[in-house]
Amino acid sequence: MKFIAEVDVMPHRELLDPQGKAVLNNLKHLHLSGVTDVRVGRHVILTLEAPTEAEARQVVETACSQLLANPIVETYTYQLHSA
Repeated sequence: MKFIAEVDVMPHRELLDPQGKAVLNNLKHLHLSGVTDVRVGRHVILTLEAPTEAEARQVVETACSQLLANPIVETYTYQLHSA
């Protein structure tokens, strides 16, 4: 079976997000008001083949925890879809 995993990797809420702060400051320079916080992360799309959804989830979990996200400073969430 073919699956698509959409993974979002974000910095922990407790940590400073310098990219987010830079975007927030530049929004103000564009005279855009009302935005009070910006967090910048990554969106990764994986296309994979696995015999079952459970095995596909295991592949995605391993990829996220060991490669895509640094658990010390980032969290990740994902959605798995049949392709």
